Amino acid sequence: MKYVPVKKEGIILRKTQLNFESEGVLNPAVIKEKGKIHLFYRAVAKGNFSSIGHCLLSDPVTVESRMDIPVIVPEFEYEKHGVEDPRIVKIDHLFYLTCTCYDGMNALGKLLTSKDMISWKNEGIIVPKISYEKFKLLSESDGTIHEKYQRFNKSRISNNSNEPSFLWDKNLIFFPRRINGKLYFIHRIRPDIQIVNIESIEELTPDFWEDYFLHFKDHILLSPKYDHEISYIGGGCPPIETQSGWLMIYHGVHDTISGYVYSACAALLDLDDPEKEIARLPYPLFRPEEKWELKGEVNNVCFPTGSIIENDHLYIYYGAADKRIAVASVNISELLTELMKYPS
Repeated sequence: MKYVPVKKEGIILRKTQLNFESEGVLNPAVIKEKGKIHLFYRAVAKGNFSSIGHCLLSDPVTVESRMDIPVIVPEFEYEKHGVEDPRIVKIDHLFYLTCTCYDGMNALGKLLTSKDMISWKNEGIIVPKISYEKFKLLSESDGTIHEKYQRFNKSRISNNSNEPSFLWDKNLIFFPRRINGKLYFIHRIRPDIQIVNIESIEELTPDFWEDYFLHFKDHILLSPKYDHEISYIGGGCPPIETQSGWLMIYHGVHDTISGYVYSACAALLDLDDPEKEIARLPYPLFRPEEKWELKGEVNNVCFPTGSIIENDHLYIYYGAADKRIAVASVNISELLTELMKYPS
């Protein structure tokens, strides 16, 4: 098997002595706008409290300027322990930034919108707030679902405390344009990646989600398939539009005697029907190999969250061992050619 060549460009951002990012920087949202590359990254303070920092790149691997304060901070009770792992796209002249809110118990995806990437409107949590018990009841109404859903989520069973316990729903990522007039986004309830399509955000009511879970199996987009992703998978970079289809760079996880290993993976979705997988690499696009990926706050992690294309090269930005931000590059034409060898 001939692997598509990937170049590890190295670390581009490290933690500093500033309080808000003294423990680590990782998992950035990336977007190019008016010739500038913006990174909105997760910054971790002592106690594992996260906010979102910002820097500008002059080229795909060079930091030009960096803010010394966070640009997005926790404001509400549901995110009192931090806002994590941002992703960003631009749809209809509006920037959509999604991140995970963590209150110390629950981890749920929320949306912020902006016209200028300076002032942000909080749209709140848009994924479902659902207990494991209700999820199981609804999703198994037309047959059992994979036992991994129980294995990974049963710990979320509501307890007797005053704090409600919800199913963790992370990796909320929008497609970068409407498709057939609809907004599409992916999200992740372990172990699979699920997909949603709506006309507008206002549709995401409790009734919408109840119906969604009644037909849950219909909304599973990608499931673990190969050895390097056999434990579970989750969203990575926002989908990238190509002539061959929507290029999905996602993360795949497999368990080893020394813990989980997180790799960057690649798949293709149909351009007009993104709920249809058309190809997938049977091996990781890249995996932890370098010392900065093997050792950190969490060892053995390459966690892709943002990308840009420059001169037929795809630059993938990723959290390396949950401590610093690194970049890998690949010729996108070669990657697409390789992907098409492995139709789903």
